[in-house]
Amino acid sequence: MITAAPIPLHVAVPAPRWQQLWRDAVRDPRELLSMLSLDALAATIPDAAAAQFPLRVPRGFVARMRHGDPDDPLLRQVLPIIDETRVVPGFGLDAVGDAAARAAEGVIRKYRGRALLVATGSCAVHCRYCFRRHFPYADETAARDGWQAAVAVIQADSSIDEVILSGGDPLSLATAKLEELTRALAAIPHVRRLRLHTRLPVVLPERVDDALLAWLRSLPWPVAVVIHANHAHEFDAAVDTALARLRDSGATLLNQAVLLRGVNDSAEALAALCERGYAAGVLPYYLHQLDRVAGAAHFEVADDRARDLHAALVAALPGYLVPKLVREVAGDSAKRAL
Repeated sequence: MITAAPIPLHVAVPAPRWQQLWRDAVRDPRELLSMLSLDALAATIPDAAAAQFPLRVPRGFVARMRHGDPDDPLLRQVLPIIDETRVVPGFGLDAVGDAAARAAEGVIRKYRGRALLVATGSCAVHCRYCFRRHFPYADETAARDGWQAAVAVIQADSSIDEVILSGGDPLSLATAKLEELTRALAAIPHVRRLRLHTRLPVVLPERVDDALLAWLRSLPWPVAVVIHANHAHEFDAAVDTALARLRDSGATLLNQAVLLRGVNDSAEALAALCERGYAAGVLPYYLHQLDRVAGAAHFEVADDRARDLHAALVAALPGYLVPKLVREVAGDSAKRAL
């Protein structure tokens, strides 16, 4: 008789593949440039900018960048440059008034009916224009202590019918941690919608795994997943697959982009972004004017130019493919249309 092999008492369970890819992200600007055959640029990388806001970019996202092109629109979004170290009047640490809108630890209340939870400070990619690049994540994350403070705020205010998960990136949390939150929210009768703002399906599409999809399918509310892509080249077959799986889970997919000088500040680039996103099942939502955060002034596009670009989109595309051109202004009751 063949006896079964004894089962080890302690079996190491491998981490999900997306977590390993997260750990393998490129963190050294010089390594990134070498991967793109741009070694000559290494001497121009300012240590101060890289230290203030460290580089992080998944290798799959790097693979979509053009080799030998220092102006590649994907590279420009993540590479530290000397312009970030310049002090520019009007650009500050809290560009959109998050501090003034704080309702509890990691909870931001700006707009009627909505509570935004800063779920985590972690993200798979560090975008150089990020409006929360100076945010005090160590002190302000809603996931701390099992989401207790955040859930208490939502439970106490019956006007809140939508919960928005932001960050950082909420999908950088383990799915079990997200389940912990939604179990608590499911007991609050006035919550009717859930929204996720995430860049991970674009920069790390492997995050859209079976466990995440099972969680999404289990939720009792309509779910909107707002991705963030700024250029058509950010989409590839892996991203398309991830987005298709999100759609199959029942989620509505929207894209919000930021208008960025040297990245997408042409009518052609913006139209290509809208059309490529729609081909992947994502509707354009917002085209944001840059939030004026310290370190990002070199990305700014003048309002008049932004309006001209938006008018060109209106003339070139059907209405459902044209995002709203907006700016977030601290203290306003809604995004401000331009």
